[in-house]
Amino acid sequence: MTILSLSKALNQGMRKAMEDDPKVLIMGEDVGKLGGVFRVTDGLQKDFGEDRVIDTPLAESGIVGTAIGLALRGYRPVCEIQFDGFVFPAADQIITQLAKMPMRSLGAIKLPVVVRIPCGGGIGAVEHHSESPEAYFTHTAGLRVVACSNPADAYTMIQQAIRSDDPVIFFEPKRRYWEKADIDTSTTDWWTPLHAAKVVRPGSDLTLLAYGPMVKTCLEAATAAEDDGRSLEVIDLRSLNPLDEPAVMDSVRRTGRVVVVHEAPVNSGFGAELAARITERCFYHLESPVLRVGGFSTPYPPSKLEEHYLPDLDRVLDAVDRAFGY
Repeated sequence: MTILSLSKALNQGMRKAMEDDPKVLIMGEDVGKLGGVFRVTDGLQKDFGEDRVIDTPLAESGIVGTAIGLALRGYRPVCEIQFDGFVFPAADQIITQLAKMPMRSLGAIKLPVVVRIPCGGGIGAVEHHSESPEAYFTHTAGLRVVACSNPADAYTMIQQAIRSDDPVIFFEPKRRYWEKADIDTSTTDWWTPLHAAKVVRPGSDLTLLAYGPMVKTCLEAATAAEDDGRSLEVIDLRSLNPLDEPAVMDSVRRTGRVVVVHEAPVNSGFGAELAARITERCFYHLESPVLRVGGFSTPYPPSKLEEHYLPDLDRVLDAVDRAFGY
């Protein structure tokens, strides 16, 4: 077992993928000599060379467009978008080309491109540096969308994403980069399939659905709820598209109550899609409406206000109380 932070686990996962397959490339702004602004790619250019860890110009559309061309020639590019809010200049390439080309070719063309996006707030940054844009990409057919929440999943999921023949949008919770855990890097026996959800805390009274940075917050809420005699089940979705519906629906049918938690604004957020699917499939098992906890419908605020903007323990527990109030 090795103790790794989430950022180092991503680093080691990419290192392993590059060792296993010479066609794996890493590209992005400052990913080489600097090792990325969060040091996720630290040391990789030194060990694999400038031809495989490529410092690009400040042009996200060019990064993804070049990755598409490389993928067409048999490479497996891993693109780093330096901050979440910087992905929008690349939206045309991602939505119009990356997501569409495999189906446009009836599957003849494979685009094994991974787009890594540090996401969410909690680091004292401003807008464009603290966004949660996952709903834009889950709405885009043709993309696989995943979000890791802990070092162990970061290590395995980045390797699984790189091996995928489909384009993968890979969200990383930047405020969790420095949290550590024991990871077994010697075997793949413990790996969970890329698109499978995990029950990270069993419970019987209510289901908390979360992904990325909010999984830890929900685990803290479940611990706090024990004082009120409530047993909360916490599910880490891990994959947003495709969604592990059987795992979600099985939990809901057992608990009868659901609270969905994400950092993105509640309005038209991914939680709305979860609420709709749960209501359609589990209507007669629900003891209360599906409730959502998320950010407010405003641009991301200045750093002094972000603790009021981001969902926290109190807001999650408030939603839990409301769910039991029906």
